Amino acid sequence: MDPTPPPLSLSTPSQNLIRLTIMRGITWTGFLIAVITGIELLDFKLDVLLVISTILSMAAFNVATWWRLGRNRPVTAREYTYHLLIDIAGLTLVFYLTGGATNPVVTYLLVPVTIAAATLRWRNALLIASVAVLAYLLLMFFYLPVPELSREVRGLPFNLHIIGMGLNFLLCTVLVTFFISKMALALRRRDLTLSRTREAALRNEQVIAVASQAAGTAHELGTPLSTIAVVLSEMRAELKEHPALLQDIDLIKRQVETCKAHLRALAASAERKADGIEQLDAAAWFGTVINRWLVMRHDVSYQFEVEKGRPPQIEVDTTLDQAVMNLLNNAADANPDNIELRLYWDDERVYFEIRDYGPGVPLEIADQLGETFVSTKSKGMGIGLFLTHSTLDRFGGAVSLYNHHGGGTLTEVSLPIAGNIQ
Repeated sequence: MDPTPPPLSLSTPSQNLIRLTIMRGITWTGFLIAVITGIELLDFKLDVLLVISTILSMAAFNVATWWRLGRNRPVTAREYTYHLLIDIAGLTLVFYLTGGATNPVVTYLLVPVTIAAATLRWRNALLIASVAVLAYLLLMFFYLPVPELSREVRGLPFNLHIIGMGLNFLLCTVLVTFFISKMALALRRRDLTLSRTREAALRNEQVIAVASQAAGTAHELGTPLSTIAVVLSEMRAELKEHPALLQDIDLIKRQVETCKAHLRALAASAERKADGIEQLDAAAWFGTVINRWLVMRHDVSYQFEVEKGRPPQIEVDTTLDQAVMNLLNNAADANPDNIELRLYWDDERVYFEIRDYGPGVPLEIADQLGETFVSTKSKGMGIGLFLTHSTLDRFGGAVSLYNHHGGGTLTEVSLPIAGNIQ
């Protein structure tokens, strides 16, 4: 049930290019509005053809970028760097035509520098910064002046240049905040995904190690169990006149047969293929697991409540049987009296609750249960709960343990309804 890999367009570099394209559209739309306002309302003397052509060229480049993002091809750091260089080139040309370094919006060159510093490796970021500084220096000496920028505005204590600086500061603040916050969110999500992947890989390695050890142990235990069975048969024949001892021998023999049956089931499950998974009625399946559990735990008293209505189907196999059995045994080990079992469901998941009246889960190890070999039992190894977590996770399920306010432990198992496994 491997997850489907995300499309290439959802990778972090591609997402950054999408945001850069959005910012570019906002920026050049703003420049176009400012130029039209300056020409029509403020009587700016500009080379209109060149200015408008530059803006329209950047708009066409933006449209081409959107088209490119629709292709099933990853965005590389080099390509992303080229996009920022083209942005600086477009900005430099439009600033050359509109006052150069005297243009109040010229500090917008810091925006691509900031984006590069936040998203690219230091060499690429240094290249972007160097080109931006060079562009600014050239604009100090080479530009077409716009004298109207120093014009005073009636009723205000400052001129058009100051107003332009204020509008530019507002635009830069909004765009940089938008881009950096979105980029930081993408990085946090990536780090979380990598962390979960590492944890899953470590857990799988532990499961494989346990499975390998279990297979070897099962093979080694076969011979001594067979020897014990033969010896018990001989002892039974020799002690026919001792009924009390015969009862003990029969009990030991049944336990040996139970162990051998478990070993056979382990060997069979090791050979199980993917088609061993089947869809079953949730209530019927949990009922079967509980009945099997009761065969081994004669000391248990319990109540089993099932929600009214037609139970949904869930996907199960023999490993899931054992996972739920482990949780039932944990509850019985804590306190075999009056164990409360409850099965219910919603539109997406099935829930199975196990409530015991034992001592509860120690708070100092609660967060570690199921993640490592930690046990609540004085002689336990913690493997059962660890394997239960791993098995349920493989089926898209989960298990949670709570200290109930009325005493004891509440164990909640959740499994997706068949067809909802991700």
